[in-house]
Amino acid sequence: MRKLIFIMAFTAITALSFGQIRIALGKYSGGGDWYANPTSLPNLIKFCNENLGTNIDPEPATVEFGSADLFNYPFVHITGHGNIILSDFEVENLRNYLIGGGFLHIDDNYGLDAYVRDQMKKVFPELEFVELPYTHEIYHQKYDFPNGLPKVHEHDNKPPQGFGIIYQGRLVVFYSYECDLGDGWESQSVHHDSEEIRTKALKMGANIINYVFEN
Repeated sequence: MRKLIFIMAFTAITALSFGQIRIALGKYSGGGDWYANPTSLPNLIKFCNENLGTNIDPEPATVEFGSADLFNYPFVHITGHGNIILSDFEVENLRNYLIGGGFLHIDDNYGLDAYVRDQMKKVFPELEFVELPYTHEIYHQKYDFPNGLPKVHEHDNKPPQGFGIIYQGRLVVFYSYECDLGDGWESQSVHHDSEEIRTKALKMGANIINYVFEN
């Protein structure tokens, strides 16, 4: 499992080492709908527990980026369609979390791209998002995705792309763009996606989780 270098709360260390792990949904300011896709993380957790043998709490937490609680979660997911604003303190806290061993998955739910790129540049002014090659190990965990991210929903007739921020050789942020991965994790009754599409999305999500816990 990814070792968290930064000193965390005792309860978090206990959970990561011996018991049930909890992952979180990131809550941000700015007016964007951070709460979009309410069934996505619970469904992904269920899929991972059943197919990867993970022991993740079925109920994901909600965490703000300026909170000390951020360091309790090895994996934080954010999504939405609109604006995101991080305060200077949130920027510093998120950077410390990520360089200390945490992991952030950003899923553009269409409309988030310009805002999240601007905010992440504040977190890592010295780094850029880079597109990960299809050979990257995040695409080749339990499930093999030789062509990268699966396409869940069509918006602008663009291919899905997976971007990363790599800090000192370690992938600390994975950004799924033009993919709508989280929509694919949602319950079938929400978007009425086919079982094939939903399964591909859940498998890719499981790969991300597996990558975080094994590296």
